[in-house]
Amino acid sequence: MNEGKRWMVRDRHGNSIYLTNERWEHIIDPVNHPEMSEFDNHLKETIRSGIRKQDKLSPQKYRYVMPFNDLTGNNTHMVAIVLFRFGANDFGNPLPNNYSVIAYQKEVR
Repeated sequence: MNEGKRWMVRDRHGNSIYLTNERWEHIIDPVNHPEMSEFDNHLKETIRSGIRKQDKLSPQKYRYVMPFNDLTGNNTHMVAIVLFRFGANDFGNPLPNNYSVIAYQKEVR
C-alpha cells in the first residue's frame, strides 16, 4: 500500500477504495466528527457491505450507508462518501483512484 493510505478495502461491487491518513484526521477532527475516532472498523464495513447510491449531481460521488446498533448517541447508520476518480500509471494508462473523503454517523428513522 502507498504511504499515506490508512487502509484499502473492496466494496461489494469489486471496487478498491482507500482512506488516507489525512482524510481520517479530517474526519475525527474535533470540529468535524470526533465521535468517529472509535469507529474505523465500522467505516471499513460500511464501504465493504453497505448500500451504495450514486449522487445525481456529481456522478463520480457515491454514498455508502449501513446500519449499526452500537453507534454514539441516537445514531443508527454509518455514512461514507466516496469519490470515484482516475489516476495514471507510469505508462499513462488510467487507473482507478477511489477514495473516501468524509464519514459520519446519522440517525435514520
